[in-house]
Amino acid sequence: MTKKIGIVIVSHVPEVAMGIPKLLEQVAADVSITSAGGTDDNEIGTSAGKIMDAFERNKAQKLLAFYDLGSAKMNLELAVEMSDKKVNIYDVALVEGAYTAATLLEADVTLEDVEEQLAPLKIK
Repeated sequence: MTKKIGIVIVSHVPEVAMGIPKLLEQVAADVSITSAGGTDDNEIGTSAGKIMDAFERNKAQKLLAFYDLGSAKMNLELAVEMSDKKVNIYDVALVEGAYTAATLLEADVTLEDVEEQLAPLKIK
């Protein structure tokens, strides 16, 4: 059964965006995980359109978004403004933060508790 909260990964590198969900799916089979990587031309960078597509493909209505670099956050924020889904963006270490969230969501931990566990991973 798919969980109520899903995860979206955003990376400048398409291969990174595809690889992290493979890792997360090993520990969180019931969490909907989608990703967006690269520009519209599949170059290094990010695309608000690709991020919107990742939001739409995700089965959950509430999403936790993790990203690699600052400009990815800017495109995430643009996509959030255009989306009907509730999206929380986390300024944490990408792999560690997404992995922590995925394992906790799989175990039905509350969002409040997930955020408490993400706090030490915050990038300042």
